[in-house]
Amino acid sequence: MRKIYTGIDLGSDSIKVAVIELIDGVCYNLASTSYPSKGIKKGWIVDANLATATLKEALKETEEMLGLSINQAIVSIPSYNRSFQIGEGSVKVEGEEGIIDYDDVIRVLQDATVGKVEEGKRLVMTMPISFHVDQKEGVKNPVSIKGEELAVKAVVTSVPKENVDNVLTVLEKCNVKAIDFTLGEIGDYYAIKNKEYDRKVGAIINIGYDTTKIAVYNKGILIKNEILKSGSKNIDKDIRYVYHLDKKTARYLKENFAVSNKRYADVNDTMEVINAYGEKITINQLELSEVVEARIVELLKDAKKQINVLTNREISYIIITGGISELAGFQYVVDNVLGRDAVTLSITSMGLRNNKYSTVVGICKYFDEKLTLRGRKYSMFSEVTLSSRKKDAPSNSTLVSKVFNHIFDHN
Repeated sequence: MRKIYTGIDLGSDSIKVAVIELIDGVCYNLASTSYPSKGIKKGWIVDANLATATLKEALKETEEMLGLSINQAIVSIPSYNRSFQIGEGSVKVEGEEGIIDYDDVIRVLQDATVGKVEEGKRLVMTMPISFHVDQKEGVKNPVSIKGEELAVKAVVTSVPKENVDNVLTVLEKCNVKAIDFTLGEIGDYYAIKNKEYDRKVGAIINIGYDTTKIAVYNKGILIKNEILKSGSKNIDKDIRYVYHLDKKTARYLKENFAVSNKRYADVNDTMEVINAYGEKITINQLELSEVVEARIVELLKDAKKQINVLTNREISYIIITGGISELAGFQYVVDNVLGRDAVTLSITSMGLRNNKYSTVVGICKYFDEKLTLRGRKYSMFSEVTLSSRKKDAPSNSTLVSKVFNHIFDHN
């Protein structure tokens, strides 16, 4: 079975939709869209009707590229007021001849969640730290090991119900069934996940449009996170203030003319624009980049302070992602503020090489690993023929049943 998944990231500035195929652990982009969003502020849906309308447009664009209708997806949800708890579970091995099978794994993960989800919250995921088979500890994957008892220690993550329900409501109105959901911070990690990072303590900084997410990971497990209410939108505001420009012009300059470090700017490169007073002004790339760099430095310094607040452990790596990190010279600013252990993410998915897609790519990779641990196989397209289209709408049911808990149990 081919592993083809659709990921959706509902951002404040843009909605990202990506259909990817995983082949031997490598992501290949089949179709993707970044569409301007409305009705979403600081990662939170504030107007479901506007958010629905823009998601429909994003889906339409992606479907036209793909040649198929999209009616199933994995989606990122806001991590506001999330809860992390350590859960422990144990079960008697029921596999044939005492050999642990995938059903045993699912049962022990379910047991670890018992009593760990507070009233008014919804279980997001159960991330195993390690399994124990009888007296053998520190097992990463217990399947096929012989034993009498299987135990697990795991991080159980939950969020307020409204974090999930608001997103599912929008997807439901778009006739999209949520096969799974997880935190955007999980997606960011899985976008860069490798064996080296899985052994270390590190942090990821995702600079969005109006928020900056900081997350700390210990051996690949999210242990702390914070959301700062500032992002690349502040750069737009600075440009508007300095040059007296409207929003559209300021953003255009940021995305198409500025660089993130004056070292990469051309003092002789200029652009003429009309300011808010109707005057034609000439903007020098070097001067503009000084404005941009000052704000990026501030954003990175604030993120660095927050990492120190979240943990006193030694940080082995810092990864920076988000659309703004694509600006020329960004790594040079990172070096100056965060040091040589910090690097700018470089998305390596075939056909999808922009850091703004880190979350949506990562949640698909996370979903695939989750299926593998549970011995499940799944594709979101029963027959992937890019020249045909299928428009079967999901059946009407309750909001919660839009997520296939009976298959994956969110463990």
